[in-house]
Amino acid sequence: MIVLGISAFSHDSSAAIIKDGELVAAAEEERFTRKKHDFSFPYNAIRFCLQKAGVTINQVDCIAFYEKPLLKFERIMSQFVYSFPRGFTAFAKTMPSWINEKLHIRGIIKRKLKYLGNIYFIEHHLAHAASSYLMSPFSESVILTVDGVGEWASATYGFAKDNEIHLEKEIRFPHSLGLLYSAVTGYLGMSVNNSEYKVMGLAAYGKPLYVDKFRKVLDVKKDGSFALDMDYFVYHYRMSMPSKKFIEEFGPARKKEEEITERHKDIAASLQKVVEDTLFLIIRNLHTKYSCNNLCMAGGVALNSVANGKILKETPFKRFFIQPAAGDGGTSVGAAAYVYYSLFGNNRSFVMKHAYLGPSYTDEQIKKYLEHYHVKYTLFKNDNELTTNVAKLIYNNHVVGWFQGRTEFGPRALGARSILSNPCNPKMRGILNLKVKHREKFRPFAPVICVEDIHDYFDVDKEVPIAADYMLMVYPIKKQKQKLLPAVTHVDGTGRLQVIRREQNPRYYSLIKEFGKLSKVPILINTSFNIRGEPIVCTPHDAYLCMMGTGIDYLVMGNYLIKRDDNPKHMWDSEKYATD
Repeated sequence: MIVLGISAFSHDSSAAIIKDGELVAAAEEERFTRKKHDFSFPYNAIRFCLQKAGVTINQVDCIAFYEKPLLKFERIMSQFVYSFPRGFTAFAKTMPSWINEKLHIRGIIKRKLKYLGNIYFIEHHLAHAASSYLMSPFSESVILTVDGVGEWASATYGFAKDNEIHLEKEIRFPHSLGLLYSAVTGYLGMSVNNSEYKVMGLAAYGKPLYVDKFRKVLDVKKDGSFALDMDYFVYHYRMSMPSKKFIEEFGPARKKEEEITERHKDIAASLQKVVEDTLFLIIRNLHTKYSCNNLCMAGGVALNSVANGKILKETPFKRFFIQPAAGDGGTSVGAAAYVYYSLFGNNRSFVMKHAYLGPSYTDEQIKKYLEHYHVKYTLFKNDNELTTNVAKLIYNNHVVGWFQGRTEFGPRALGARSILSNPCNPKMRGILNLKVKHREKFRPFAPVICVEDIHDYFDVDKEVPIAADYMLMVYPIKKQKQKLLPAVTHVDGTGRLQVIRREQNPRYYSLIKEFGKLSKVPILINTSFNIRGEPIVCTPHDAYLCMMGTGIDYLVMGNYLIKRDDNPKHMWDSEKYATD
């Protein structure tokens, strides 16, 4: 049986395909169109998934869509009717996309794909829940989903066993932890639905001095249920988020280019504290209710790696799972999985053990590209020669673009499309920010470490969750090791690490080990291989453009090494291709 999952027309459109019980491919549309958080119909991602599965659209048994549009439209209409006439401007801006696209999903899918089969519409939070539990190694689990908003729900919880998922309670719009976090992100002068992770990073620099003020905004009950005081917000009837009352309570909103002050840092720290406390209270209550030691999480708030790193210490759960695209991009997987396993009752035999589910390029394809553009390169004969030489480059403080195998699914670069550098060099954070990333100085760089070395350098849980493989966990770096890792130790002594296992990515694993032989520290800096305002690179062309427009010293694509200084810039515009 073949099921195609689709997420579209909100943000982070994506497609995924399950064939005979295996998740064969999954990709976000942004990787192909180069539009960050692309919300358009994911035609390119669908085409890739079909090609990877070796099938045509007419061989697909059914299609699963990640939400119920009519139910969502009911919520949209209800909020505008309730807020009339204040919400009329937002209503007028919102309606065209509904009239032209969102109310005609079935017809759009059939027309664009020339598809004649069945289409199933799965509620948004059920797709989130399925994307985690049905991809997990658990045969039963508590489930928690938390995001901005789906159709009506902004958080749900329930229990799953075997193929069955039962979401038993939900918190409804406009009350939402995700929208609270997004509102403060906008208030702090950063882009909503894009920069929440920046606020998380900024929080480490501040003190939670505004917790009492946030307690006025967010009312949390003993059972973990919560409600927002909507006098502090306008997102339920306008295209903006905080209200005048919020600004009166917390002070003037920060403008985009304005300096970040201690007040801004303290507000971020207070927000993070309140959200963490609320999540942990919910999770503790869920453990009491269900008496199960397994937890699966999904939704945009499940990307909060600082909170994730504390779950097993702050709650009674023993094991938990989050898949790498926990936000809306991952709902295409969840929709397909729910139809395949839960609706049709097929046996569960697949566990998501890595995120390498996107497009790849052979050495022959890479060579063809390099020779077409007259790029000078060095060819490595084997893996050992490659990893030994590249490890030396990194040890000598060169910045290396790493382009290997299939692209990662989700927002994190995990060793397929990464920029790698030396974590032992105290100047490397500044070098990366100056030469390559051109981003806010407060944002940390992530360490990547092989699984057997993790307990030597990090204060981690005894059984490290698979979520750590997806850079979804922040852990303290051991105090005696922090001086060895100045470029990846955050201001609070933590690191958002990626754990790598040999079977996931042998070449990447070997590179880290080779660097460890030289430096005595088996860890690399891993940051996303992308250019400002664009997604992580996908193709050889994307990767070469990024190197030539920035300060990346070397690019390793497959078995080929390209030195930036050996190649003229040609038509590349360094300002256009400055990285984010």
